[in-house]
Amino acid sequence: MTRNATLTQAPRRSLVDSAIEQIRTQIESGAWRVGERIPKEQELADLLGVSRNTTREAIRVLSHAEVLEVRQGDGTYVRLNVDPTEVMRRVSRSSLHDHFELRAMLEAEAARRAATQRSDADVIKLRKLLKVRGNQEDHSRLEKFVDADIAFHSALASVSGNTALIELYRYFSQAIRSGVWSVLDEVDLPEPALEAHEAIVDAIERKDAEGAALAVREVVGPLIKALADRS
Repeated sequence: MTRNATLTQAPRRSLVDSAIEQIRTQIESGAWRVGERIPKEQELADLLGVSRNTTREAIRVLSHAEVLEVRQGDGTYVRLNVDPTEVMRRVSRSSLHDHFELRAMLEAEAARRAATQRSDADVIKLRKLLKVRGNQEDHSRLEKFVDADIAFHSALASVSGNTALIELYRYFSQAIRSGVWSVLDEVDLPEPALEAHEAIVDAIERKDAEGAALAVREVVGPLIKALADRS
């Protein structure tokens, strides 16, 4: 039997989003646990104070995110107690300092694993991507430089061979894009040079796991320090 915390009626301005948020709150609070069936559509609509169509759309969105599982002829069940899409949205809204600290941790581990997993073809690909990246002044349009920078770092994550890390970095890529734009838009923040990136690939080619992780920190470290000094 499900336990229903007090629900407030969803405001008219964004009924579906509000319904999604309230369902998510019920799950995250433990009122509706993983494996349990949530109230039927009409009952849930009444609890939320919205129409069945709005409720159905909220369930569809959360099912797509794999938070809920709709079983035809049986009902809707809780599959996850955390919405991964919402987690990533919260990450993307974090401070620039926190963003680059997380980026450093992810990329250091990716580089460490890449050094032990890499093939000769991987090293060649990383060097080609770095050549395309170059330095900011090598690009007529800033957007091309940002895209090339992200392509290199995404490839680095892929070489790690860790599926979870690769997928996390893929979700994180939009936050990374925003972070790169912010850095390049701030004249007092250092831009990581091409040579610093080359040191990462050099260490990976040598299969020097700790050296690769250290090289990543040396790329991102000055940015983190500059952001900390500003706060």
